[in-house]
Amino acid sequence: MKTSVTLSILVPVYNEQYLVRASLERLKLLSDSPLLERIEVIVVDDGSTDRTNAILRDFESAEAANPGGKLNWIFVYHEGNQGKAAAIHTALQRASAELTVIHDADLEYHPLDLLKMVQVFLEEQADAVFGSRFLASEYRRVLFFRHQLGNHFLTLLCNIVSDLNLTDMETCYKMVRTTLLKSIPLVGTRFEIEPEISVKLAKRGARIFEVPIRYAGRTYQEGKKSAGKTAFEPSRRSSVSAFPTTSTRRTPMAARFSAASTALPVSPNGWRMSSGPTSAKKCWKLVRGLVI
Repeated sequence: MKTSVTLSILVPVYNEQYLVRASLERLKLLSDSPLLERIEVIVVDDGSTDRTNAILRDFESAEAANPGGKLNWIFVYHEGNQGKAAAIHTALQRASAELTVIHDADLEYHPLDLLKMVQVFLEEQADAVFGSRFLASEYRRVLFFRHQLGNHFLTLLCNIVSDLNLTDMETCYKMVRTTLLKSIPLVGTRFEIEPEISVKLAKRGARIFEVPIRYAGRTYQEGKKSAGKTAFEPSRRSSVSAFPTTSTRRTPMAARFSAASTALPVSPNGWRMSSGPTSAKKCWKLVRGLVI
């Protein structure tokens, strides 16, 4: 059994002058883990209008002066703000490791939880692992009830469309095999990329697992950015392309794992596995009837 992997960490950044340096410094904790052979961190400044750009360039210069070790840093700068998903697209084009994960440039998520997600890839035939803020974990910050209600509602809509049983579709920590993630035609440019990734992974019959992660969310006074109405727009375009009406909907990956589809929803290690899509077209019609 394989005991280590390589990991690409995509870091979209926009106006995080107070937290971005600390967030990037904390990623260095991963270099001590024997589970990771090589780590590449791809940081994309999405046209920040505060001091974020200057801070990133200073950080880049400091890292370039001290090369070596497991971590390889790549910095890209957008001329103007294009949206979170656009920054992810830019970073993904440069990803070369076996696994890819998205990491927000704040301190809401702890990168050590990524090691728990990597472990699932090593011990299970996982194609994707989501870090869930709503499964039992060591701790989580108590914040807005309406946000949790909204997250549950959006996850419910995604589950209806995809026939998965996720607990946290909106989580930032989605770790996916890089070749699989690059094969997905992502069309979203902002926060709608979260349901789009989930739905299109389901369409491909991917084996998706969830692990509990810690979460220290921010208030709006602390700089919290809201997805706003874009969170409700996985878009008809994305959903239709994710579940085409032709017979090509089932992919070789789905066939490859068809024998494993009868497995128990909880693995012997206690990780939780989401099941694949059935009757997705009918589910999407139902959702459209509810939200339009």
